[in-house]
Amino acid sequence: MQGDDPGLAVARIALGCGNFGGIGSAPDFFGQGLTDDEAFALMDAAFQAGIDWFDTADAYGGGRSERAIGRWMATRGVRPRLTTKTFNPMEAGADHGLKPDRVARQLRSSLDRLGVSQVELYLAHEYDPDVPLVETFGAFGTAQADGLIGAYGVSNFDAPQLAAALAAGAPRAVQNSYSLLARQDEPDLLPLCAERGVAYLAFGPLAGGWLTGKYRRGAAYPAGSRMTQRPEPYQDLVTGATFDALDRLEAIAASRGTSLAGLALGWLLADERVTQVVIGPGRPEHLAPAAEALRHPVTEAERAEIEAAVAGLSGRPRSQEAGQ
Repeated sequence: MQGDDPGLAVARIALGCGNFGGIGSAPDFFGQGLTDDEAFALMDAAFQAGIDWFDTADAYGGGRSERAIGRWMATRGVRPRLTTKTFNPMEAGADHGLKPDRVARQLRSSLDRLGVSQVELYLAHEYDPDVPLVETFGAFGTAQADGLIGAYGVSNFDAPQLAAALAAGAPRAVQNSYSLLARQDEPDLLPLCAERGVAYLAFGPLAGGWLTGKYRRGAAYPAGSRMTQRPEPYQDLVTGATFDALDRLEAIAASRGTSLAGLALGWLLADERVTQVVIGPGRPEHLAPAAEALRHPVTEAERAEIEAAVAGLSGRPRSQEAGQ
């Protein structure tokens, strides 16, 4: 399936590769996350399942994510479509941001690690208050003219920041955290995207595992889960109201014969405002809810019931690396 924007046709589901060789862009976790063998098994399974768009960033794992994807493509002889990003430091204490010379340098290094001459989509990974957007987008435009990127966009931008970006250049996409437990973009940013024809890409669709049912009221967090590795972005979810909502969602999922994760992904896929859903599975079997969501589409009546189940919860944005 393709996005609604004729200038940016993206796959409906993308494989988030933020856990390859690290846990997102956090230098403290570089070298952790999935090993190359585990990442290769996941990419094999995703590609075989028809997921042919991979989402990464230069700083994921300090470059390990892009290198793993590059090696996988070289050994498998296949070429998924690619999103990568820049802003965060490649190691503790290294430079960061969106200055034009840094953008040019980081893009070249990303292409080298991936082993490609172009990426389909290049994103500013965060808003940089120290660099005018027109300067950053000038560098993006040069890269586009040189054939190094197909389109460009932004990530982790709120509505005012996206409005400023649209005034400064031509971003074709915004990638933000969005799920049943993080709905902060609904009032302002999603309508702005619809009005201006900007593709909306949702990462963190399962809220760090909270929408899979793995976290139970009063129970210890499973070993190796996000809540045992980087719990800080999700601490606001540790409330009785969240567990009550999850109980209601699990009942809805059971009534339609699907998993909680399949229900949560199905809710996103049923939203015409969402162009792409970026999933971040840890193992091949974690791809099953995406297939389930496609097999059992959520109806409008079910969407209303699902949204009623989480009414009253206040979602807040979560960092890019936390969401994948």
